[in-house]
Amino acid sequence: MAYNILIVDDSQTMRTVIKKTVAISGFEIGACWEAGDGKEALEILDKEWVDVILTDLNMPRMNGLELVKSLKEKESTRHIPVVLITTEGSESRVQEAYALGIEGYIQKPFYPEAVRDALNKIMEKSHG
Repeated sequence: MAYNILIVDDSQTMRTVIKKTVAISGFEIGACWEAGDGKEALEILDKEWVDVILTDLNMPRMNGLELVKSLKEKESTRHIPVVLITTEGSESRVQEAYALGIEGYIQKPFYPEAVRDALNKIMEKSHG
């Protein structure tokens, strides 16, 4: 089964790396959308069906934590699993993200296997 993913990162280069990493990891991608920050992500989510969101934490306009808060407030998006992919290593920020409802955390730099394993685990849980 292929899944629609949304990659949210303020770096175009990082979005490309994440997309390629997900593709080579063997995780089946349906459609793939990209957003430069949380506000762009919410605009995409108003129009498109997304199965899982991979987001950075530190971004302009709307960061990853603000995005997760917004997602959880809306009935139409609160079910979407969110994985944080970030250089942020602060235990308190990561715990705050889990408290808000993220499903996974991957620290940059990362290996394709880490991305695949996290995505497979999350999608099995939400579609199992």
